[in-house]
Amino acid sequence: MKNKPIARRQLLLQSAAGATWITASNKTSEVDSSLSSFDSSKIIMTDVLIIGGGTAGAIASIQSARAGIKTVLIERTGQLGGTATVGGVAFPGLFHAWGRQVISGIGWELVRETVEMDNGTLPDFTIPPSRHWNHQVHINPFLYSALAEEKCLYAGVTLRYYEFPLSIEKTQEGWLLECVGPGTRIKIGCKQLIDCTGGADVVGMLGLPRLREDETQPGSFLFKFGESYQPGREQLQSVYVHGADSSTSEIRTKANLSGRQEILKQLRRKIAQGDKNARLIQLQPEAAIRESYRILGEIIISHDDYIHGYMYEDAVSYAFYPIDLHTKDGVIPKPLEKDIVPTIPLRALVPKNSRNILVAGRCVSSDRLANSGLRVQASCMGMGQAAGATAALAAQRNTTPLEVPLEEIRKLLHKHGAIVPRT
Repeated sequence: MKNKPIARRQLLLQSAAGATWITASNKTSEVDSSLSSFDSSKIIMTDVLIIGGGTAGAIASIQSARAGIKTVLIERTGQLGGTATVGGVAFPGLFHAWGRQVISGIGWELVRETVEMDNGTLPDFTIPPSRHWNHQVHINPFLYSALAEEKCLYAGVTLRYYEFPLSIEKTQEGWLLECVGPGTRIKIGCKQLIDCTGGADVVGMLGLPRLREDETQPGSFLFKFGESYQPGREQLQSVYVHGADSSTSEIRTKANLSGRQEILKQLRRKIAQGDKNARLIQLQPEAAIRESYRILGEIIISHDDYIHGYMYEDAVSYAFYPIDLHTKDGVIPKPLEKDIVPTIPLRALVPKNSRNILVAGRCVSSDRLANSGLRVQASCMGMGQAAGATAALAAQRNTTPLEVPLEEIRKLLHKHGAIVPRT
């Protein structure tokens, strides 16, 4: 229908039912309702659906798609990488332990290619570090995000940015999620689901049990004062944000407000002191979160098992990092004893008494102290690849993750470059 002439002064009022032009003369004319309608009847079907495109989720998606499985990845922001990119913690580790590499595969491939393309350098992993962070790898976060996206697209992952799940229900085939975003409301059906939200948000929506202490580790808001910043060459400055976690939008909002106000306070102090470096030249969009909800899995990785490097019979990845619990007074890392390398069992990625769902990342089933070592990026990448491989095989076999033969999972991981623990 051809629209009637519209006066200069006008306001567009939109609703799910349609849109109406309100003019200065109070005359109206209809506008195509497609400008504002939500197609909630649209259903997208996939084999594997990953929620969260951060450290673990991006790797899980690439692994699933490289296995030839139809894969969709939903990410609430506009880029991949999570803590490394949006949070600014662009120095992942630890991939090596005691003179040998213990975590490899798709995550390491992405990190290594980022460094190479940025003309950067890797640490000398043959030299025992005086401090654990000497073996962390500095990466350009902007390049890392772009390369992660390219690898997803090349593998065949369908990326859906700016969306998040609103509801979830069990189906005969697997799951049906209603997802929303600006101007979008769709339903996505899948056989297998991987929750990589960091705080096991989807697991919580299902009413499955999660673990969380009353007090969580502080988050960090990363920034840079000075005249120049070289991504991939130097680390950003940071301030603690106490009470920060990812459990609700209100808490995340307060964390971001608190972090930015503290940074402004420090900047004003420098200006008053006449500091020549009193310029804010880099500020991450949000606080990086260390701790939130963890799942109650089919097994809980304990602090004792972690520090003694217990070899689980269903281990699918290694982990390596000191016990690293941050408090209001700071952090004093507790290194692992020589030659100890912890492992991550598949059962710690499976919510207790569940089917057709896995998690990967810092929400892995573990006690608080073990989680302080497990939550770092290299370990989360290893978990992500293990979850992606397991979900792909489960979808292919029309079964649930714990019923997939362990040797098949390990074989697929090995095929794609992962280092798989052996009992």
